[in-house]
Amino acid sequence: MSFTCEQLLERLAAFEHQAERPSRYVVAFSGGLDSSVLAHALVAANIPVLAVHIDHGLQQESEDWNRHCEAFARSLGIAYSCHKVQVQLESGKGPEGSARDARYSALHDLLEPGEWLLSAHHREDQADTLLLNLVRGSGPAGIAGIGAVRRFGPGWLVRPLLQFERADLKAYAEAHNIQWIEDPSNSDKRFDRNFLRHEVLPCLKSRWPDIATRLQRSAMHSSEATSLLVDLARIDLETLGGRAERLPVGALLDLPRHLQKNLVRHALRVCGLTVPTLVQLNIILDEVLRARQDGQPQLRWPGGSVRRYRDGLYLLPDELAVALPEGPITGSKVRLGSGLGTLSFEPGVERGLDPQLVGPNLRLAARKGGEKLRLYGQSHTKKLKKLLQEEGVVPWMRDRVPLIYAGDELVAVGDLWTAAAATASPGVAVRWTDRPALH
Repeated sequence: MSFTCEQLLERLAAFEHQAERPSRYVVAFSGGLDSSVLAHALVAANIPVLAVHIDHGLQQESEDWNRHCEAFARSLGIAYSCHKVQVQLESGKGPEGSARDARYSALHDLLEPGEWLLSAHHREDQADTLLLNLVRGSGPAGIAGIGAVRRFGPGWLVRPLLQFERADLKAYAEAHNIQWIEDPSNSDKRFDRNFLRHEVLPCLKSRWPDIATRLQRSAMHSSEATSLLVDLARIDLETLGGRAERLPVGALLDLPRHLQKNLVRHALRVCGLTVPTLVQLNIILDEVLRARQDGQPQLRWPGGSVRRYRDGLYLLPDELAVALPEGPITGSKVRLGSGLGTLSFEPGVERGLDPQLVGPNLRLAARKGGEKLRLYGQSHTKKLKKLLQEEGVVPWMRDRVPLIYAGDELVAVGDLWTAAAATASPGVAVRWTDRPALH
């Protein structure tokens, strides 16, 4: 199948029944063959686009690549931005996996509501992804390979080139005299993906010339099966109360084991956490889930963790910031550290924090002990420790609840409580989003 900008337009139009019409197209632009062809074809189709280059800093040539990408974008007359990221090589996922996580995290953060992030994965990418997941022992979700469209932050991640082979894209590039970057790491067969692409796939293709098409068909079937499993998990999750971040232990134990596995995997994905290995999943079901009620067992893996507390199984990031940031609150949002989410201030609610207190005198602090608060509608002051216990806040979050002070006066505790003396109508709402479960 030859590749043309008209075919690209058809593919993009076909995705609009799954994703809302985009406010803007953003291309994940590496400067390689695939993303260069995608950017060029969008411009040829008169589609405004932003090219975003992620600099991992792992190659000596990274600065040269940035300059090439910027010059290419300039030649096309499109907007361009470069973002440098820190790759956590100690994550346990290897250089390739760690770089991918850093790249997608950066792209996730910069995407605006309604935007489509376009990734230039093609049919061979799908084939080697499927094979890689097979040799890793993945289930239907892994064998489904690369999805064509899915929610991504406030927007959508769309891959419009999955139907095309690399040869089709290369022919387009040569016909339009496109210059691209060749990353030398793509030929390093020490990486599993490259070994499969350069050694295994050519061998398979010599026997079955249409192997990429066959593998894509298998990925499609597995994707459909995965959708059914997700639907089943959604039903089970709703039956269990609808909270992915906290699963009730008793109700979870009542499910057959295969449904337990399916639900825990689904709940982790809903929470944006990495799904553990089968061995780790079995430990969750056999040891963490079945621990004594007065125990607090925990299992961590790169990208996620679970904790048992009383009758709840809590799904958490693998790392929670030990200390909250302390100091003056400037702006309407404050990031609270790894895994703890964001604190924001939104005016205009019926009752909330007194707007006169919101300003340069407002500061963020961590719990030190001995704090007291009188709540709206109550006549007596209570110790914060007692309030947290009565509210049923889990032990590991009690010292991670952000305290908001106006001068030396405690005026709010996260989005849980506002001091009576600091309450006004209308007021300012304190929102604590993307946080772990508190109870």
